[in-house]
Amino acid sequence: MKRRYVTVDVFTDTRFGGNPLAVVLDAEGLDPEAMQAIAREFNYSETTFVLPPVNPKHSAHVRIFTPGEELPFAGHPNVGTAFALARIGKVFDHEITGTLLFEEAAGLVPVRILHVDGEVSGAELTAPQDLRLGSEVSPAVIAACLGIAEAEVMTELHQPVVAGVGTEFIIAAVASGATLGRVRPDAAAFARYLPIDGTSKLLAYTPADDDTVQAQMFFAVPDIREDPATGSANAALAALLAHLAPEDDGMFRLFIAQGVEMGRPSLLATRVEKLGGSIMSVRVGGRCVPVMEGLIDA
Repeated sequence: MKRRYVTVDVFTDTRFGGNPLAVVLDAEGLDPEAMQAIAREFNYSETTFVLPPVNPKHSAHVRIFTPGEELPFAGHPNVGTAFALARIGKVFDHEITGTLLFEEAAGLVPVRILHVDGEVSGAELTAPQDLRLGSEVSPAVIAACLGIAEAEVMTELHQPVVAGVGTEFIIAAVASGATLGRVRPDAAAFARYLPIDGTSKLLAYTPADDDTVQAQMFFAVPDIREDPATGSANAALAALLAHLAPEDDGMFRLFIAQGVEMGRPSLLATRVEKLGGSIMSVRVGGRCVPVMEGLIDA
């Protein structure tokens, strides 16, 4: 059977920037083994498979695969899948209006379509779960994994910590953009110290100005790879920083530049609503660009 697919670059307005994503549009009838094989063939950080929703009131059931495993939730796959479907204009014979609602293993994920001059330009998701904080991580472990000095791991605002809003990451602040430029992930250290709380995904960030940070995210698949734009990790980062902010109420906005060092610059925009000291919602979004389309024999 021939199945349609498209690829898009996510969190960028420039083709061949951002994070590439493959979207298999006709996934009905594929079993998990076939989905995993297709994801391995694309070899992108993630590939999504669009299936009919279990609840007909929802837009679609979306499954997300890396080359090695299925994920319960991820950021750029949701943004890119919504963008791809919105460009088509309908999903399972339903016209697409302002917001899509995806069924995923982590829960329901609303994704709002973004427009520029009347054209579909990107999307913004709302995280499916509340902020969860896990174990604190030793700065020495972070330094070993990133190949930097322990003194370059910053703890003034928070200790390195496991955090997530659907998928967990180890989040650590480092001293500067120059520090990020010197990062050389150490596979032996990843294997020795990680996973922690079930995750081997490590996001390092540093403030660039009042509302912007620069970030890098590494994961083992089993080799260490850098991700050019990680919506779920940066949603967790934004939620963590809003949680730590002294203000009890407000809309906290943070922009994250990622993928710069690897030549795929990305920009992610986050919004975190806080009320009475509690995080009420976490959103992350950005621009997308179409790249390829074709057919898979599967």
